[in-house]
Amino acid sequence: MNMLEAVADPAVRLTWPNRFRTLGEAFFTALPAESLPDPHWVATSPDCAALLGLPIDWATRPDLNALDVFSGNDDWPGMQPLASVYSGHQFGVWAGQLGDGRALWLGEMNTPAGPMEIQLKGAGRTPYSRMGDGRAVLRSSIREFLGSEAMHGLGIPTTRALCVTGSALPVRRETIETAAVVTRAAPSFIRFGHFEHFAHHAVFEREGHAELRALADFVIAHHYPACRDAANPYVALLEQVTLRSAALMADWQSVGFCHGVMNTDNMSILGLTIDYGPFGFLDQFDPGHICNHSDSQGRYAWARQPNIGFWNLHALAQGLMPLIEDSDLALAALESYKTAFADALLTRWRAKLGLQAREDADRELVDDLLRLMAADRCDFTITFRRLAGFSSAAGAANDAIRDMFVDRAAFDAWAQRYAERLARESSIDANTSTARALRMNRVNPKFILRNHQAEVAIRDAQAGDFTETQRLLKVLQQPFDEQDAAASTAYAGFPPEWAQSIEVSCSS
Repeated sequence: MNMLEAVADPAVRLTWPNRFRTLGEAFFTALPAESLPDPHWVATSPDCAALLGLPIDWATRPDLNALDVFSGNDDWPGMQPLASVYSGHQFGVWAGQLGDGRALWLGEMNTPAGPMEIQLKGAGRTPYSRMGDGRAVLRSSIREFLGSEAMHGLGIPTTRALCVTGSALPVRRETIETAAVVTRAAPSFIRFGHFEHFAHHAVFEREGHAELRALADFVIAHHYPACRDAANPYVALLEQVTLRSAALMADWQSVGFCHGVMNTDNMSILGLTIDYGPFGFLDQFDPGHICNHSDSQGRYAWARQPNIGFWNLHALAQGLMPLIEDSDLALAALESYKTAFADALLTRWRAKLGLQAREDADRELVDDLLRLMAADRCDFTITFRRLAGFSSAAGAANDAIRDMFVDRAAFDAWAQRYAERLARESSIDANTSTARALRMNRVNPKFILRNHQAEVAIRDAQAGDFTETQRLLKVLQQPFDEQDAAASTAYAGFPPEWAQSIEVSCSS
């Protein structure tokens, strides 16, 4: 059964399991979206639509009424909108009750990829809006849409984005902007903060923290079924989330991604990249880069992300402690993060350098390269991409990569060590089509979502032209491919000088 049959034929309905609703009303508030006046399409992701099993023409068929459905003006049969409650630590400080303040869960649909939850972001006020308007603006919606799909193109676990709809409805942020709604999808939107909430607010009953236990059992049953057979399923859950989070942090670091607001309520229990607000990819390499203008203390700087991930896991462990009961077991589960993250990141660095064998000195080789890149503010993405053309032959000029560095002598010394390292594993580099170069180009993207590129798409969209958003999406969905000359010229070059003045904040 496809979506078209499910909606067009009133006698047939697509199955919406809506498993999260079975947890009960303590976990959410059921409510409809606030209508969005006179909506229009801004962008759609054909790739995400295919993931969900939607027909090719889903956005234009009158009988699907998709524009109204994904603007919050209508529902498909089986949708049961709700906003979930959670709590969390924001910038390291306990913030108490939070929740879906501008997101609305429409339901969970059966798809070829399995059950997927569908959310509208910017669908209006909920009981958890904390004096906010519950809306999203066009600027932030385009950024989340492109960011989600760009991360998927890079092969990094993430929530997905199906579409963005817009409206002339005015919304006040720093200035008056226009409203938009982004539709996103994921196997689950449950966060660390959900566990923190029910651990903190639980009414302790004779049998224990009932809601917390129900939530943990729900996550295990539907997302981590192997944990059920463990001696302590809740310890096993913590360890599996720890391992997924460690891998995610390694993914982020290896492509120069900065999340910008790694609060515990923005950490996915499935190890997905979630909640694209003030995010960004590194241009010039600066380990201390802060992508969030609101992060005045630099808590979420690029180099600090792995430690913050570990800190957030401790907060999750604290939330699970009423079920785990033994702090030693919890600490042992968390301890796996250190080795898992270090191993995963070094594996990714080796791949980015085209190394297949393992040597003890590899970490030092990588660290020294990163230090050189930081000292000379080398462009992170372009530097690694150009390494695919490195020649280890004696006297090779390697101008394309060497020209990235101001301190040529320092680079030459590193390049000699790199060449010797390649020789020890007999890595042949006769040209850029060799096996090593091809491997490196599969992990070192040519195209990433740079802030200035998103800014151009946003400015065009604010003027009523959405073609750049769709064009940029198409490029970002194939980030490792050479693509055509026009794409390379427009999207793979160095950022313009004005890009350094772009600021993104928690209102972005």
